[in-house]
Amino acid sequence: MSASHNSGVSVPKLSRRADSLGTENAFVVLAEVNALIRQGKKIVSFCIGQPDFPTPRYVQEAAIAAIKAGRHGYTPSAGIDPLRSAVARDIGARRGLSIKPDDVVVAAGAKPFIAYTIASVTDYGAGDEVIYPVPGFPIYESQIVANGAVPVPIYLRESRGFAFDPADLEAKITPQTRLLILNTPQNPTGGVLGREVLDSVADILSRHPQVWVFADEIYSRLVYDGMFDSLAARPGMLERTIISDGASKTWAMTGWRIGYAANRALAPVFTRWITNTESCAAQVSQWAALAAITGPQTAADAMRARFLERRDLIVRLLNEVPGITCATPGGAFYVWPNVTEACKMTGCADSEAFRLRLLQEADVAVLADIHFGRRVPGEGQHIRFSYAASTETIERGIARLADFVRTRAK
Repeated sequence: MSASHNSGVSVPKLSRRADSLGTENAFVVLAEVNALIRQGKKIVSFCIGQPDFPTPRYVQEAAIAAIKAGRHGYTPSAGIDPLRSAVARDIGARRGLSIKPDDVVVAAGAKPFIAYTIASVTDYGAGDEVIYPVPGFPIYESQIVANGAVPVPIYLRESRGFAFDPADLEAKITPQTRLLILNTPQNPTGGVLGREVLDSVADILSRHPQVWVFADEIYSRLVYDGMFDSLAARPGMLERTIISDGASKTWAMTGWRIGYAANRALAPVFTRWITNTESCAAQVSQWAALAAITGPQTAADAMRARFLERRDLIVRLLNEVPGITCATPGGAFYVWPNVTEACKMTGCADSEAFRLRLLQEADVAVLADIHFGRRVPGEGQHIRFSYAASTETIERGIARLADFVRTRAK
């Protein structure tokens, strides 16, 4: 008879790596939300960062054609050649760079490249440091810690349009610094790193040749004011920068799991990582992504236009709620309103207490700032909304939020 987990039989202990591995709290909160929905609650959720549009029809048709053509087997670990060529042209053209197909590696989403990069440029327990943005995508810190490197946060400031102070970056670089993670446009703030900041970063890094850069640019096509800009476009930066992008956000393909990274020196290493882990990205998804990149961009442009309308709507509505101020983000599909006063008004100790009460008492699901790293000193309390939701959902959800603040105000 096999022993069950509750039979009192102990299992061997886990590694420090397994015990230290963090998670993505959006999925944790989503589980809470789903439990409430099962109880019959009508939750308005702004938790999950994925487009609420269908994958474009021509992309779906390309996948069906690939299935019918018998494209069911393994591909090379780095991805099919036509996709690598298309990615090289696309990310190169939009950044003003010359990228060769051999520089590009395709994986099951862009997320694996965070782990592959940290594992490739730091050594476990050697004291190697990784500088990463806070607030930021929680998987950065999770993978830094799991890979035995030292996490060094650099704080994004609301007063700087959610950029960091370049002097702060300079002060945090030490001889042990091996990697800088940059994310623009950002999750969770929607902030965009402007030309001046990127120029300053390139200038600082020119004095620290031991530092790699992981440029998380998955939202590169969702910039609303001006053109997208990349650190890799600065002199001497392309060789040291891992450009990470993918199909998920641009073409509403989150579940297809196609991401890609470009860097000449690390492409062979990433290819070996993929051989060691997932073998290759799903072949059908690769042909679908090829169609997405090379096909008509009308659907992607229409989604971007809708996101822009929603951004303007949610920012306007949030700024009408007592005790809340919301800066206008430059990209992605997130807003990061300051709820410091609303917390005080409603007797909430902090943003997490505010988030919980908003879920339990107003049936509105958001994420709190602590889901994206430690709270930034001196920056007050924030929550995150994903506006990958219909205008009707946005209007209903913010109305509930406003009602919650007004009726609970002490």
